[in-house]
Amino acid sequence: MKEFIKDKEMNYPDTKMFNYIMSELNARNVTLEGMAKVVLEGQKRFLPNLTLKEAMDSLEDTLHKREIMNNMSIGLVMDDMATKGNLPEPLQSIVENDLGVFGTDETLALGISLFGGSIATTNYGSLDVHKKGIINDIDKDTSRVNTFLDDLVGALIAVVEGKLAHQYA
Repeated sequence: MKEFIKDKEMNYPDTKMFNYIMSELNARNVTLEGMAKVVLEGQKRFLPNLTLKEAMDSLEDTLHKREIMNNMSIGLVMDDMATKGNLPEPLQSIVENDLGVFGTDETLALGISLFGGSIATTNYGSLDVHKKGIINDIDKDTSRVNTFLDDLVGALIAVVEGKLAHQYA
């Protein structure tokens, strides 16, 4: 077993964490553009002049927040471990089958949505139920386990929607 030595001088690895998340999202065909399209669709009624580039920039900026990176990375790792069959039972079966009463995936996502205030939290709930755009693609993908990913992406989109609503209100 590996011996763990705590480095009390270690700085948070922001760039490495962001790059890890972007790499994992891209490996799962989840792009800033795909997420930005859901943002545009959700906000067109309120922000008719919002551009795809503005939505993508806001997504990238939001993904740099440490707390969001932490939740994203944990969810990505859980999905990856479940895809490889590396979780202990009964957790493996629960995550692999995305059992409705599990709720931990939604809990991580709600943690993200709180960064966008009440707008983001309510929008996340709606996106979780209606699975629009890339969220639906993730949910329907049977090539791997995406129990956490659809919720995390929905929450990230909801935070950006809330952020933009406050920015342009």
